[in-house]
Amino acid sequence: MTGGTGFVGSHSIARLTGEGYRTRVTVRESGQEAQVLAALRQAEVDPAGRLEFAVADLGADRGWVDAMDGVSHVLHHASPFPFTPPETEDEVVLPARDGALRVLSAARKAGIPRVVMTSSYAAVGYTLKPDNCYSEVDWTDPDTEGLPAYHKSKVLAERAAWDYVRTHGDIELAVVNPTGIFGPQLGDRPSASVGLVKRMLTGQMPVVPIMYFGVVDVRDVVDLHLRAMLHPKAAGERFIAVGGPAISLFGMAQILREHFPAAAALLPSAELTIEQVREAAKTEPALRDAAALQGRIPLISNQKARSVLGWNPRNVVETIVATADSQLRLGLTLPTDG
Repeated sequence: MTGGTGFVGSHSIARLTGEGYRTRVTVRESGQEAQVLAALRQAEVDPAGRLEFAVADLGADRGWVDAMDGVSHVLHHASPFPFTPPETEDEVVLPARDGALRVLSAARKAGIPRVVMTSSYAAVGYTLKPDNCYSEVDWTDPDTEGLPAYHKSKVLAERAAWDYVRTHGDIELAVVNPTGIFGPQLGDRPSASVGLVKRMLTGQMPVVPIMYFGVVDVRDVVDLHLRAMLHPKAAGERFIAVGGPAISLFGMAQILREHFPAAAALLPSAELTIEQVREAAKTEPALRDAAALQGRIPLISNQKARSVLGWNPRNVVETIVATADSQLRLGLTLPTDG
């Protein structure tokens, strides 16, 4: 499994080792093993000798052959995610695309029958459609005006992976395309999505842009990967991971206000219009994603994952509440009533 220090990766390791799988996890550099082990302790999972590590970087060939030795399945979670816009697209695109190809090539040489790759809804639904309906047949056009580098990297990496499999024909690929991933945090560093909830609860987001997006629980993302890893019908297929209807940032704040009333005064109290978002995005890169979506409400289907793989995700409210609960367990304090 790649990407063991990430949000999805840490939950994957907890699930795999907890269910008795022997798991080898790649880390970019020696020393990151401690971060993975700390996340497992927080998940209260004892790997009991079923976990080992290999050092392999998406940006280099070294280490991948050894990492695949004796492996039966591959979950490729790793991909660069910039917390600030990169200076050039290649900083994100190249390691994402070339890293996916390195993983596939090494897996194929090792005789591993299938790789399950974590892509993103960013590769599906960021080229707007008149009907706002999105399923696995849709692709984001990487040349879409204003498309962030991360989104472009996910499109090009997934396209390259499918091209590789079609060219070689002797290895299977299944792809999971999650929407916004929320849920319980493991480890010290919140993901971008979990950090969003934390910022709301601590009063750092008094105003939010109008923006609707899909939400999925990280535990359900892991579950979908494991189903795609084992199910015969998953080979050659993409699966969107979304827990239910799209929600807005302001709607998320409303869920938090209902379930955590002590934080009510700290939560966002206003929503920028799309016109305000477009203007602000000219100087604030963080708002370009919201500007690109134009305030539309996407209708994102999870029917394929449900019908083909029997996937049954948690609802959005449960996921957002679990995200906030994890922040409280990690020491976030809310104002006391009165």
